[in-house]
Amino acid sequence: MSDPLTIPGEGFHPHLPDAPDRPTTPLRARLHHVRAGSLDGDTAQSGGMRRFAAVSGNTVGSEKLWMGQTHVAPSTASSDHHHGESETAIYVVSGHPEFVFLDDTSEPAEEVRLRTSPGDYVFVPPFVPHREENPDPAEEAVVVIARSTQEAIVVNLPRLYALGPAGS
Repeated sequence: MSDPLTIPGEGFHPHLPDAPDRPTTPLRARLHHVRAGSLDGDTAQSGGMRRFAAVSGNTVGSEKLWMGQTHVAPSTASSDHHHGESETAIYVVSGHPEFVFLDDTSEPAEEVRLRTSPGDYVFVPPFVPHREENPDPAEEAVVVIARSTQEAIVVNLPRLYALGPAGS
């Protein structure tokens, strides 16, 4: 028989020692199961869509992560917006949502439309203005979103445009 691959308090999470005197808060001392029917709709919104938080500072005590769902009704487009300093990862669950942004890497700037299908992923860098559209006249589009901040930062904009160098 060989030696164990890990020693308690080391291995996958060596920064989390198995010590009884380690201070923990009730929200940070256990796993959390967020059921589909208990998502929190009290989060930042944009016109034309609804966001629901599953994992956030408010729901489970997360400190660095936000995760939830976005629903875009048939034949609907969201307002133009960005997510501040958050990196955003999107997974398409159902429908064929389209993600629209302005590519200003060449002159003249060009509006780009990413057409997606279930199983696709989209990455939205910080401060990049965009909008979600659901061109389907009958089917709602549903995506799962993960953000690098604990809450859903949403900055609604009057139009789709490129921000200045410092996100201004």
